Amino acid sequence: MASKDKIFLDTDVALDHLADRQPFAEYAHRILALAEKGELTVCLSSLSFSNLYYILRKLKGHADAMAVLGKLKLLVRVSSVAEAEIKAALSSNFKDFEDGIQHFAAKAEGDVSAIITRNKADYSTSEIPVLSPDEFLAKREPASD
Repeated sequence: MASKDKIFLDTDVALDHLADRQPFAEYAHRILALAEKGELTVCLSSLSFSNLYYILRKLKGHADAMAVLGKLKLLVRVSSVAEAEIKAALSSNFKDFEDGIQHFAAKAEGDVSAIITRNKADYSTSEIPVLSPDEFLAKREPASD
């Protein structure tokens, strides 16, 4: 069996999954289901966990936010955001600083086949292929639907 894909999930897609944001949640649920089955390695930056907590705490309260993040952690690999990623993002051409950090965290992770985001335009200078969740699933599951 070939090695499984390793992708980097942007915060927006993780939030779609955790907050069941429609109509986008279905794609996010399918991606995380692949991770749960062990068919896909999903990386999520440490920055995303902080951002997700901030948003989920407002939506669900502290205890529920911590519970859903704990479940998410079981499905994903946490990619570090350290000095090198911050320095690279600061000197990059990314218009959105946070997206620059995400990109360089994905790059540091190594062997990431794609960054999965709903905001592809924000990653126009990415050195890693960028796909929307539906594009990623269509490439992975061409016979489905």
